[in-house]
Amino acid sequence: MRQATTLLTIDTPGPGLHEWTDRLVDWVSAQRFEAGLLTLFCRHTSASLLIQENAAPAARRDVERYFARLAPESDGYEHGDEGPDDMPAHLRTALTQTHLSIPLIGGLLMLGTWQGVYLFEHRRRPHRRSIAVHLIGD
Repeated sequence: MRQATTLLTIDTPGPGLHEWTDRLVDWVSAQRFEAGLLTLFCRHTSASLLIQENAAPAARRDVERYFARLAPESDGYEHGDEGPDDMPAHLRTALTQTHLSIPLIGGLLMLGTWQGVYLFEHRRRPHRRSIAVHLIGD
């Protein structure tokens, strides 16, 4: 049994789903594991991780609009230390996930045909996000 870890940085230009599947595939490939489990952890409270449709941009736009309706910007929140998008970002993160697990079989991540790995940025301004990556297996 072996392990490999890294921290990956994702620069976001602003809100939305930002795909970074290719970076993961490249990193996993460089580790030369045949089988195992990849764990990803987003080290932030206003961004999250999603496995989502990677072929139809409309599907991603619909996801983004859904969360904007579910946790809208407003002055009705008590917490707003960093502006009107602060608390909605925390709510959207709470409703999604900050970690993912993806099996590795035959040296390949077992993502489905139309699945991609996304950082879901919930803040309006650009951010530099840090993702802890851990691969365990053989």
